[in-house]
Amino acid sequence: MARRRITAEDGHRALAQVADGSAGRTELATAVRFALEELAERAPGNSVEVRVPPFGVTQCVEGPRHTRGTPPNVVEMDAATWLALVTGGTDWPAAVAAGKVAASGQRADLSAWLPLFGGRA
Repeated sequence: MARRRITAEDGHRALAQVADGSAGRTELATAVRFALEELAERAPGNSVEVRVPPFGVTQCVEGPRHTRGTPPNVVEMDAATWLALVTGGTDWPAAVAAGKVAASGQRADLSAWLPLFGGRA
């Protein structure tokens, strides 16, 4: 199970502030990190590294464990794209097609777990 640093209450509050446009950098960081924690809990494992610079990174998805160097499965995007994906504001194929997601490796498709909150895009 993923180690939680952000409570559900704080995480959902930050997501709501991002959604209504009242979030500052601290709330944006909290929303991103909370969603990364949620993904790691729902898709436990170490075969994919998800990066949302400069706010956070997590490893998730079952499969071969990666321990050194650049992971074979990497997903990277900005905070706005990550939060749109996790809340259903956009979907995985659209974000990838628009070039908003850099995904490399056989396991670097997160569409099975998105969105994490809310409905489908």
